[in-house]
Amino acid sequence: MVNEIIVDVGAEETRVALLEDKDLVELYIEKNHNERLVGNIYRGKVCSVLPGMQAAFVDIGYEKNAFLYVGDAIPQKEYQEDGDNIHQEYKGYNIEEILRPGQEISVQVTKEPIGTKGPRVTTHITLPGKHIVLTPNADYVGVSRRIENESERTKLKKIAEKLKPKGMGIICRTVSEGKNEEDFVNDLKFLIKVWEKIILKERSGAVPRCLYRDENVINRTVRDLFTVDIDRFIINERTQYNKVLELVEMISPAFKLKVQCFSKNYDLFEYYNIEPKISKAVARKVWLKCGGYIVIDKTEALTVVDVNTGKYVGKSNLEQTVLKTNLDAAKEIAKQLRLRDIGGIILIDFIDMHLVENRQMVLEALRVALKRDRTKTTVLGMTNLGLIEMTRKKVREELDSMIHIDCPYCNGSGKILSPESVARNVEKQIHKYFAETIATGIEVFVHPSVAEILSMEENDVVERLQKDYNKKIFIKASKDIKNEEIRIREVDSDNSIC
Repeated sequence: MVNEIIVDVGAEETRVALLEDKDLVELYIEKNHNERLVGNIYRGKVCSVLPGMQAAFVDIGYEKNAFLYVGDAIPQKEYQEDGDNIHQEYKGYNIEEILRPGQEISVQVTKEPIGTKGPRVTTHITLPGKHIVLTPNADYVGVSRRIENESERTKLKKIAEKLKPKGMGIICRTVSEGKNEEDFVNDLKFLIKVWEKIILKERSGAVPRCLYRDENVINRTVRDLFTVDIDRFIINERTQYNKVLELVEMISPAFKLKVQCFSKNYDLFEYYNIEPKISKAVARKVWLKCGGYIVIDKTEALTVVDVNTGKYVGKSNLEQTVLKTNLDAAKEIAKQLRLRDIGGIILIDFIDMHLVENRQMVLEALRVALKRDRTKTTVLGMTNLGLIEMTRKKVREELDSMIHIDCPYCNGSGKILSPESVARNVEKQIHKYFAETIATGIEVFVHPSVAEILSMEENDVVERLQKDYNKKIFIKASKDIKNEEIRIREVDSDNSIC
């Protein structure tokens, strides 16, 4: 398998694509004029404490106050690299005993503001490096749960215990698997210096203020994605290319030969055929290799995925046809969740299977496929209705929200009024216009589909209105008019503009 990182640096935004055998599996977009918050550390002020929610709102200088849950405000006991503690119970703790309005605290953003919600923050500060995470306020050692080999876990834990600064903690990241002590030393020195600078900034200054900003998308890509599994790192801007080389020299010198500057007179994403893949990544329907397809629908509360056999008719019997479609769908769903960065509650409606062993096979195929996802996912199992329940940690806006906005015409519903409904509105608008003016004649500009309805012989709306008001009405079809739009202007009864 050939793995490539493609970085497209533009004037308005920077895009990072991760390709596995030329297949787009992850896409990150950072708009140059929008501030990214996740990972940033702020000195904030508690605005309000809500006992009923066991939470507080903290002013960090953003337009919306940040949300701090009680579990993120108490001393940290255990670190999970991809964890999310919001559903854990913290018995014996009361948010009013921990925080008070007006109190100054240092917090780190763990979730971007999404929709009407502000950012989510925690007092459990973490500073990620290439191979380790430094936890300055938590004195313990941990190893990523994604490293399953027990002997490797034991080795890494011993290294971390040996290097751990007094009173601080070290977490070995997933990419640390197979590394030795010398791979961690520079990482640790750099992170300690970063923390010392944060402490200095914390001592004085206006509140709220930013104490630390996480790396930009290019540097984060080098830090988090540029691993031994990556064959090429390609970037299309010379200045950023040189900065990437400097950063790689510092943290992974052996990877320098993998970094390439794209200097061809082509659009980088077009050259690697990524643009069509992005279009497919936000499509509602996704076709499977077998001929079946999945449909992905997003609601306010959750995401629903429906599986269909489509063009696939199978070769032996119905159960095997369904099983084959569901197995292909399980792999594709895992890929789409990762690519689209879909978070929250997810329901999957696989095609009904009669054999219990087939259901378990599909469930296991989904779990295996999800292991490639660096974001924490939890498959809860199958309901009595045959729906798969799962969750995926939500950190930032989904891909669809990054590259699309709601249609200002249909308000994001994806639906518009039928021509018949618009024709009825035309009648209402004509009534209103003549009731409020002394016009002797009007022109009504509508979409051709609406004009066709109004002009049908069996439809005597216009003729009837002309008789009712004893005034001239001229229906004008215009392709420049939107489907639901109605424009009326006054004319003389001989059809000359007033």
